[in-house]
Amino acid sequence: MSRSSTRGTSSYCCRSTGMTLMRVSLLVLSQIVFFFPISTSSFSACSSGNRNHQHRIHSRQLGSLSKSSQNPSPTKSLCLLFAANGDFNNNNDPILNQILADEQEKMDRDMAYRIMFNQQSRRRESTHYQIIAAKETEAMAKEMEKSYPDRFTFHPTQWEKFPDGTDKIEIGGFYPHNLLSGEHVLFLASFHNNDVTLSQFQVMICLLQSFIESLTIVLPFSPVGTMERVVREGQVATANTYAHMFSSLPNCGRPTRLMVYDLHTLQNRFYLNGNAVASLHTAIPLLKQKILQGQQQQQSDDSSSSSSKKKVDCIAFPDDGAAKRFGAYFEDMGLPVIVCGKTRGDGDTRTVVIQDGNAAGKHIVIVDDLVQTGGTLYETGKVLKEAGAASVHAFCSHAVFPKQSWKRFNVGGDRACFETFWVTNSIPTVTDALPVEEGIFEVLDLMDLIIHDLDHYGSSATMSNPQFLSSPMSPGKKKRTQA
Repeated sequence: MSRSSTRGTSSYCCRSTGMTLMRVSLLVLSQIVFFFPISTSSFSACSSGNRNHQHRIHSRQLGSLSKSSQNPSPTKSLCLLFAANGDFNNNNDPILNQILADEQEKMDRDMAYRIMFNQQSRRRESTHYQIIAAKETEAMAKEMEKSYPDRFTFHPTQWEKFPDGTDKIEIGGFYPHNLLSGEHVLFLASFHNNDVTLSQFQVMICLLQSFIESLTIVLPFSPVGTMERVVREGQVATANTYAHMFSSLPNCGRPTRLMVYDLHTLQNRFYLNGNAVASLHTAIPLLKQKILQGQQQQQSDDSSSSSSKKKVDCIAFPDDGAAKRFGAYFEDMGLPVIVCGKTRGDGDTRTVVIQDGNAAGKHIVIVDDLVQTGGTLYETGKVLKEAGAASVHAFCSHAVFPKQSWKRFNVGGDRACFETFWVTNSIPTVTDALPVEEGIFEVLDLMDLIIHDLDHYGSSATMSNPQFLSSPMSPGKKKRTQA
């Protein structure tokens, strides 16, 4: 072969390769053109309409679909781009044809999943619940009914005692007319002591024997989650005994759903069997929403010292267990992570040290599932400050705080090392007493997150949907409808 013919062949190969690369680039661009309008329209929809409409939008944002007139199909987008390039009718490139076929199949499959997700969301969000609540959770029940009247009806229950101290309970919704039989019932529980726990179990049994369609129990905090094992014979693993009590509830035709947030020991879910099934969730979306709000606030006003104080740009965990459990939830935020842990000192003493990460100049939030006396949490915060942290905050889903131990963390206390201490209202008997107006504590409301998880059977959709977190109607920053 002559040199001229070799140059011609090489030139043709280069042009062919270049065209293929250009077509692949256009293919990637077509996906951006196809998906971008969907996210834009979903985001815009969050800022309009009444609260009930907004909640339905939030629940469907992950799989939202715009009308076909607003968003062209993938095939149409590809046609327009390749037609503009003048090569769409060129079917002689097997590489391009295969890429187009694979991508079309992938987008068709994604479209089918989105349609299925929307159909499931509409069906779940059309379910109306009759609410029965423990005395301590009645405030949340009333707010649910007020905010979403088309979805929830609250029936107050009389939680009284006979003179001898035994229960005298009358469940709402039965008299003068039975409004619960054949209905989906949502029970808002609070197991803050043994007395109220037994009373609530009696109500659950009565409900399940009243021909209801289904029973969903929302128990945000499981108080026996830390007592799942024994070290010697005779000790009672109350996590196991409570699981037996739940599993022994009557059957209404389907298992009772038990919704729990940030269960301390995840394996406890497998203690349930028979007539009760655990539905595990997390309150981390509430913290992520606060972090995003702080970042947006600082971007809008960099000169404000308060904005700088609230901004969080680093996540810390007090031990490796917390890092393994919660670390994946923050991967999409791109924040640096610090992992701490305890090292054994002289005798039985243990000291908290930074095992991985750099705290210098960071605005850090320490994340854990619950706080009791908070010794480890305080030691972690102190170590981070000594390592040069600009500010240290804390987040715990459950504020147990026995014997008002929260006072030690508040302004003037001997453990006052946090600028902000976020907790949820999973234990209303404790959080109702926190000095949120004067002090470091901020209580994040679980209500909207509970409703979202009630429909979607998990927090994974919330975790992967940043628009749910940043929307002004999402948990933690609610707008109430007028009665």
